[in-house]
Amino acid sequence: MKTLEANASAARTAVGRYRWTICAMIFAATTINYMDRQMLGLLAPLLQKDIGWTQVQYAQTVMVFTVTYAIGLAIFGRIADRVSTKVVYGSAMAMWSLAAMLHAVAATVPGFAAVRGLLGFGEAANFPVAIRTTATWFPKKERALATGFWNMGATIGGIVAPAFVPIAALTWGWRATFVAGGATGFIWLAVWLLVYRQPGQHPSVSKEEFDYINADRDEVVEQRVGWLSVLKYRETWAFVVGKLLTDPVWWFYLFWLPKWLNESRHIDIGNMGLPLIAIYTMASVGSVAGGWLSSRLMARSNRPNFARKIAMLVCALCVVPIATLSYFQSLWFAVFAVGLAAAAHQGWSANLVTTVGDVFPKRLVGTVVGIGGVAGMVGSFFFSGVIGETLQRTGQYWALFAVGASAYLVALGIIHLLMPRMTPVKLRD
Repeated sequence: MKTLEANASAARTAVGRYRWTICAMIFAATTINYMDRQMLGLLAPLLQKDIGWTQVQYAQTVMVFTVTYAIGLAIFGRIADRVSTKVVYGSAMAMWSLAAMLHAVAATVPGFAAVRGLLGFGEAANFPVAIRTTATWFPKKERALATGFWNMGATIGGIVAPAFVPIAALTWGWRATFVAGGATGFIWLAVWLLVYRQPGQHPSVSKEEFDYINADRDEVVEQRVGWLSVLKYRETWAFVVGKLLTDPVWWFYLFWLPKWLNESRHIDIGNMGLPLIAIYTMASVGSVAGGWLSSRLMARSNRPNFARKIAMLVCALCVVPIATLSYFQSLWFAVFAVGLAAAAHQGWSANLVTTVGDVFPKRLVGTVVGIGGVAGMVGSFFFSGVIGETLQRTGQYWALFAVGASAYLVALGIIHLLMPRMTPVKLRD
């Protein structure tokens, strides 16, 4: 037995691991992405005093971000399938990092809305390009795990931001905090330009690793497929529904959790770091655990349909406890319930985006992810309006958490109806 394990370990070493360096770069980009977008929510109590916006105006600023993010997803999703990953990712990072720094010169609600719009457009590139890069650098059996790893950057950003932003804001002021956050992206950009090449052109990728990456490529497609043509497939709509119904819940967590802690639990900016760090630490574990569970099931059954959907069902069930938040006054019970839901969302998301690579040819992955992302932002746009009006009129969060508790089970049921078997798509003329 030890000999077999040693041989297996030696075989993995012989294959090479440079693909995980690329995965680490995507992880770092995703971390920066979420740090930059989360700063607004963390600084909202200070900005509300300086800018003087209402709940509805804050929601409208968030809605501007979601609109431009949706536009960016539609554009970058298509570009990701046609233009060099190195160029697209690098350009997008430069754009959103500059936008993050420009928050420092905003002084009015319209000014913040404008820079949030630019930030949203640039940040939209991250997920379609990251998914496309994962499909390029990883065989199918590793994609869920790789996606779970770099998707953990969303929650690591959620951990780093509340640890750094409140202290920086109280020490240097909120303007300098925005500048420091944006500058981080330019450091990543310099490293990216140095390390990225396509697998077949990279000097650090051995022939064995290249063959391993491409071992299950059965999806060579020569014909060109239009953006609208992708909408012919039920598999596209399954992904669209999953994003439409569940992305708004994540955006609610991202932009309103600091305000929820401040308004419902009376936690000021100097003390909200620990609860938020706890929530996003749980979420980071959920991202990897969701990818690990799916990959484990995939390794045992070699059935993507079974592996992805069982993992998504487990995640959907873990969200349900947030519906009980209004019955408990304990801060740390609330933190645990929201942290579990955030972890479940990340595990869900890692598996949902992996289904695209399972059923679509590699060259269409970015397009489909972009379309689904647009749907997610459309849902987030309308939900943000509902959130703003609900809080302005009632000041209560319980109904918003109840919506989040049911969204994943509903989405999974519809996904299964639209895509019961998850067989590879055969493109039609």
